[in-house]
Parts: sequence; C-alpha cells; structure tokens
Amino acid sequence: MENDTIRLLRECNAGIKMGVSTLDDVMEHVQSDSLRNLLAKSKETHTRLGNTTHEYLREYQDEGKEPAMMAKVMSKMKTNLKLDDEGPDSTAAELVTDGCNMGIKSIYRYLNQYPAAEGKIKKLAKDVAEAEESLVKDLRAYL
Repeated sequence: MENDTIRLLRECNAGIKMGVSTLDDVMEHVQSDSLRNLLAKSKETHTRLGNTTHEYLREYQDEGKEPAMMAKVMSKMKTNLKLDDEGPDSTAAELVTDGCNMGIKSIYRYLNQYPAAEGKIKKLAKDVAEAEESLVKDLRAYL
C-alpha cells in the first residue's frame, strides 16, 4: 500500500510541476487579460495542489519526482515554436488544453496502476484531474 501511495504521489508531483511550467511558458505570450487571469488562477490552484503533494511526500519521507527532462524540453520547444507562428491566445489555449488532456489521462492511468494507494492520495489525484478538467472547459472560449 505504501509503495502505491508514494508512486502515485510522485506522479502527481511531476505532473503538477510540468503543468505549472507550461502555464509559466504560455502566460508570457498571452495578449488577453482575461486569458492571462484564467491561467494565473489555474497556476495558483496547481501551486496549492503541488504544495499539498509536497506535504504528503515529506510525510512519507520521499523527495518526489521531477518531470522527464525530454518531456520538459519538447514542451518548451513546441510552446515557443507555436506561439511565435500563430495567434498567441488561441495557441496558448490549445497548448494548455493539450497538456491538460495528457495530464488527465495520466492521472487516471496512475490511479488504475496504483490501486492500493491511500484514499487521501487518490482524492488528491482526483482533485488534480478536476482542476485540469475545469481549466479545459474554461479554455474553450479561447480556442
């Protein structure tokens, strides 16, 4: 049970870090104040969830997990290339939507992969998925 709990926490931790990094990358290119505010609010939510994840990791005496370096580099490159070529707001909404969809898929895959994780950690993972789902819904107006 503890192994599944720690593994699920690590994956949530890495995913949240990746999400915050992506939000930071796209926010500097966004022109619309309303979109920038939406992304900033989402970053606050992700940061709060990330802080909770860190608290649980400390409780389990684990340092967490960094996102895969190749995934970070590829995401940054894709973000910069697309935002330079196309309309920054709709492109930012598209990039963040794609990232959220990948995150949601990953979270549910890890929830299925680590079924013995503690209930509070499963709830945290589901809270992350709900935050992603909410952001995707809010971004539809900018696509």
